[in-house]
Amino acid sequence: MSAPQLPLPQHFDADQVAQVWRIPYQERQREALAWANQHSIRPASADDFRTCLLLVDVQNTFCIPDFELFVGGRSGNGAVEDNIRLCQFIYRNLPYITKIACTLDTHTAMQIFHEVFWVNDAGEHPLPLQTLITPEDIETGKWRVNPAVAGSIDLSEILQSDQYTWLKAYGAHYVKTLTADGKYPLTIWPYHAMLGGIGHAVVSAVDEACFFHTIARRTQVHYEIKGQNPLTENYSVLRPEVLDDADGQPIAEKNSGFLQILLEYDRVVIAGQAKSHCVAWTVNDLLAEIQRSDSALARKIYLVEDLTSPVVVPGVVDYTESADAAFAKASDAGMHIVQSTVAIGEWE
Repeated sequence: MSAPQLPLPQHFDADQVAQVWRIPYQERQREALAWANQHSIRPASADDFRTCLLLVDVQNTFCIPDFELFVGGRSGNGAVEDNIRLCQFIYRNLPYITKIACTLDTHTAMQIFHEVFWVNDAGEHPLPLQTLITPEDIETGKWRVNPAVAGSIDLSEILQSDQYTWLKAYGAHYVKTLTADGKYPLTIWPYHAMLGGIGHAVVSAVDEACFFHTIARRTQVHYEIKGQNPLTENYSVLRPEVLDDADGQPIAEKNSGFLQILLEYDRVVIAGQAKSHCVAWTVNDLLAEIQRSDSALARKIYLVEDLTSPVVVPGVVDYTESADAAFAKASDAGMHIVQSTVAIGEWE
């Protein structure tokens, strides 16, 4: 399966990857059609061996410096460096990527991991990025669900009783469940990936590369929304962190449909942000589902190590080691750890 890499198209400018700008789609369409003709690039439908490139949350909110949750990694510029390599990877391996799938972290204000959802006796909200809410915090009353949010969340499908009473009980159950399941503690995040906001959009340079691929290979990008449920975090695209309330009633469900889409490909290549959170949990859930059905399927998964970075907030948290441990676990189970600088055809 050895495959030569293509050159980079003339329009690609690495210096623009850290910026937000308008993509000239019409111009890129003309260039992509000419590029496909020049390099004899076939439509994706003609692929005998089908490869899906899964891009996890490559959005402005995580990937542009000074946006809400920029993933700097230990270098301080991790997501930008990753996305320069990502764009180059897409262009150079254009004929060998059948489909690109982009997950989109998608949030609104009244969600359990945002500060407005919680309050203390002084009426103060927990500080984002500096607050981890533990079961002890709930038991001692340090933090409680904010009564003001009770009327803003539609619980009609799961609730027959008083809404605030249920939310208080659910908040305690949620925090305890995260601990019992070995998940990260409930982290209060800054408002990010807000639906309708600039932070929600795919990074301009990456979106441009995906569009170029769409036209050159005659295949539509698949966009997978995640994270809208107000009652649970949703790091992994394959399932929310918590699925049931304290009575065992479902408040969310696994994303079985998208799992099935991924596993229909001969090879799934995973990149994106952040390695310690949404990438790690997606990989972990993918591995768990694979091991329930056929552990040999792990060999079709490729994790591109230089196209993802962990969350590092200097002086606050550094998730590098946990991110590396997640990739090591995946590798031990049969998934491949690869570099984007090596051609897809040379990964075998």
